[in-house]
This record gives sequence, C-alpha cells and structure tokens, in this order.
Amino acid sequence: MSRTMVALDFSKKEDVMNFLDKFDKPIYVKVGMELTYAFGFEMIREIKARGHKIFLDLKLHDIPNTVKNGMKNLAKLDVDVVNLHAAGGSAMMKAAMEGLNEGAVNGKRPLCIAVTQLTSTSQEAMNEELLIPGDVKDVVISYAKLAKESGLDGVVCSVHEARAIHEACGADFLTVTPGIRLSSDSKDDQKRVATPQFAKEEGCDYIVVGRSITKSEDPYKTYNEIEAIMEGK
Repeated sequence: MSRTMVALDFSKKEDVMNFLDKFDKPIYVKVGMELTYAFGFEMIREIKARGHKIFLDLKLHDIPNTVKNGMKNLAKLDVDVVNLHAAGGSAMMKAAMEGLNEGAVNGKRPLCIAVTQLTSTSQEAMNEELLIPGDVKDVVISYAKLAKESGLDGVVCSVHEARAIHEACGADFLTVTPGIRLSSDSKDDQKRVATPQFAKEEGCDYIVVGRSITKSEDPYKTYNEIEAIMEGK
C-alpha cells in the first residue's frame, strides 16, 4: 500500500486529471481546499471512481455539533482520510468521530487525523503570534496525546516530531507528515521540512509530497523513487 500521498495542488480540474493519467495504477492523493472549493465534491467522486485513495484535507475547526454534522457528510463521500485541527479541543474531536461513524459507508468510516501545528508555523510565530508558550515539539506531542485520547487515528505533524509521537502514543497511532521535499527542491513556504529518506528513518507512516512530484519532468518515475525509499527498497 502506498505510503506517499501526492498533494494535488492544481488550480484547474483538467490539470488534475491530466496528471492522474500519467499513472497506470491507483495512488494515494491529497485533495485540499483549493480544489474542493473550486470544483466541489463531484471531483472527489471522479477521482475515487478511478480507484485512487483520497486524503481529504479540509482541516475542520468549529463548534462540536457543526464538526459532527460536517464529518457525517464527508464520510458519505467514501474518502479514506479526513482531518481537523487538534486546537479545536477534545469535545470537538469526539464529536467528529461520532459524525464519521454515523455517516460511514457500508460500516467503514474514513480515518481521522488531527493537525497539530502547521509545517509553515515557526517556533517564533507559535510563541509570539499565536501566544502558545513552549517548544513546538512539546506542543505537537501534547496535541497528539489529546487526539489519541479523543479517539482519533493519528495526527498531521512534521517529520521532526514523528518519532516522539510514536513513543508517546504508540506505534499504531498514525503520523502523516507534509513538508517533504527532495534535497534538490526549494522549501517554498514550508518551515519544518525534510527529505523522504529522513522521513523513513524517523518512522513516518505516510508522507505528503506535492511539488517534488507534480512539478517533476517525470512524475511517475519520481513517485516510484520516493515510494521505494519509504518501503526501504
């Protein structure tokens, strides 16, 4: 099973489909706000119809009842992973799980993971702008523990926290790590980034890779090279 989630950060639907045409097998993709807000859930259904697995990255964060009903509807899309912000608190996360279970298709709900701190958030921004004291790593681990206690399946974190999260929450608690770049690529707007090799060494369960694959001259080749690293081949 793929451990590499490809971030479909395109602005046009035809670009998405042209990109997916380059793959002769189903892959794991991440669909975020840009595409969902532009083209709605019909595109999600089209991607699913092609056999691809979907991490629907909408980062819900609202009062518990609103999140519960939102997750209930997202579950009906039969996507594979959904997420929310751990900062919403335990009551919100528990409500989300209730909604996912109620909306489950054929008794199977999507996995639910919590965003701890965005990989674009620096230590300085967290302390001085968000007014969250302490070290980023400690805050991320605290959010991860809260997510596990609330019944979630894992968290979104940077590679630099994955090992500590597994130590704190167990090997079965999923770590999904964005901010992955090949060593030759630019960091762009990410702050806490890493290579696929380092992600593998740190025990990340899934990595999210965007531009390194989507902007590659040969996306299929680059994808397979990254997958080989994650599988230790």
